[in-house]
Amino acid sequence: MSDKKDEIGNWPQKDQRFVWHPFTQMKEWERETPTVIVKGEGVRLTDITGKTYLDGTSSLWVNLHGHNHPVLNQALIDQIHDISHSTLLGLANRPSIALAERLIQIAPVSEEAPRRLSKVFYSDNGSTAVEIALKMAFVFWQYQGDVQKKKKTFICFANAYHGDTLGSVSVGGIDLFHQSYRSLLFETIQAPAPTCYRCPVGLEYPSCALACADEVENILQARHETLAGLIIEPLIQAAAGMLTAPPGYLKKIRALCTQYEVLMIADEVATGFGRTGRMFACEHEGVVPDLMALSKGITGGYLPLAATLTTQAVYNAFLGEYADFKTFFHGHSYTGNPLGCAAAIANLEIFEKERTLENLQAKIRFAEKYITPWKNWPHVGEIRQVGFMIAIELVADKKNKTPYPIEQRIGTLVCREARSRGLILRPLVNVIVLMPPLSISMEDLKEMLSITGESIKKVLVRS
Repeated sequence: MSDKKDEIGNWPQKDQRFVWHPFTQMKEWERETPTVIVKGEGVRLTDITGKTYLDGTSSLWVNLHGHNHPVLNQALIDQIHDISHSTLLGLANRPSIALAERLIQIAPVSEEAPRRLSKVFYSDNGSTAVEIALKMAFVFWQYQGDVQKKKKTFICFANAYHGDTLGSVSVGGIDLFHQSYRSLLFETIQAPAPTCYRCPVGLEYPSCALACADEVENILQARHETLAGLIIEPLIQAAAGMLTAPPGYLKKIRALCTQYEVLMIADEVATGFGRTGRMFACEHEGVVPDLMALSKGITGGYLPLAATLTTQAVYNAFLGEYADFKTFFHGHSYTGNPLGCAAAIANLEIFEKERTLENLQAKIRFAEKYITPWKNWPHVGEIRQVGFMIAIELVADKKNKTPYPIEQRIGTLVCREARSRGLILRPLVNVIVLMPPLSISMEDLKEMLSITGESIKKVLVRS
């Protein structure tokens, strides 16, 4: 058996030799010693050397109730004893049925409109959940008759991120991520991002009267006869740097989609399952989309799973006799995987038993109060918070909102400093993102915020 030194030394080297990491500049990665995580307990991670860290990103926004949660563990063990996988193509399984029922029960509802999400289509990640929604919306109109067959285009937003399949990239708006694939993508119509810090129409909220939504209406008014759908990240554009929309914007977009007969797709992959302080971001403004993409927190951070929810009207468009070939021709080998669905059911049970959303409210208020003074720091341009989604944007010139040059890697330096102090963070360029597990204690939350603040001050003094 190898000694401890050999055991620790080999894993980082093997990683650099064999593993290609996502969204990672591998030349830079090969110059450093990777942090190899071997254990998780609650809100803490342990690396191969035995050092522990607070998980400030919820392992990329998925872990809700802490690592190694006994309820989630037991749910997987119990399901394994029955069956780990059975296809949903031509067969059904109990966990996928039970989860679909639960998802429909907790989906957003509105007293103002009869629209209701009533059907669940499974996949295995956020990108495919979005891809499915786009396909459903496109084909829906193709089945409505000759006049509606012109409705083939989608409205998306500047700075949007909806995933990495070619369909989801087509409706994305972050050039850094998407420009390499531009020639492979289908055409879309891009609307201004609904963000106030650097307002795309040069106005200020609330005197702007949601002028950015007026820009969307102009597109709808001119192009609605050829528009199949509009896709939006409700309340907050996550990967763009946690860019927040002004109050009332989402509700106005819903009304416009209804008025101009364009299907509204809500991408709740990042915002769903409590991240914004409610189960889904759409609930904050009483919005029910026509299609809703879910993933990330759906299994509490245990297994890959995704779901696309839609209305009975969309579902009905695909009904027909066998020879009509109105089947929705899309599927995955692991669609409706029983293990993933069992974990998702347990995840929702924890929300109920541990009163996750109720207990989260005090933590949201505590975090807001703690970080508010940081707004006065000379290089903090803006602090954005929606529930437990927090972003601190660092700028070279606060008055002019001038970003730090990307080559200075300010966000990366802050996160490295935080890691040296026992906190795992991952920046979005010069934006420091905090996305704690919902289960975090007040004591651990205070430590996480303290380390973040001290790391920002340390790096900005050096810079």
